[in-house]
Amino acid sequence: MAASQKAIDNATRLRYIRALERFHSSIISYLSSTHELSKEGYDKKIENSLKIFNRVDAVALYKGDLQDLQKLVQKMITLKESDKDMQTIKEDILYSSNQLEKSKNARRYKKDKHTSDKYQDWD
Repeated sequence: MAASQKAIDNATRLRYIRALERFHSSIISYLSSTHELSKEGYDKKIENSLKIFNRVDAVALYKGDLQDLQKLVQKMITLKESDKDMQTIKEDILYSSNQLEKSKNARRYKKDKHTSDKYQDWD
């Protein structure tokens, strides 16, 4: 029995999302863990990650977090050709990545403020 078109589209979409996340985490871990950052090393890391990333077909993403991740990955790729120094690139990418994680976590966890005030009238 052949898979339906919807299942194929869903698998393609998931494959693209995982490739985006893999590319993102690879570059972030490189920037975070490398002591001696160099522009050549960053360019080489981007090229190696792009070889794997380009194997996957791009898919239109409609969810906000995934669109932000896609924009961040494109930003990482375009910063490869820029003439900025490595420290500026590192700060820019890590800041953007942190803001992306912050927006994901803000939706996931909701702090219940003033919980004791909620139950005052029960006494």
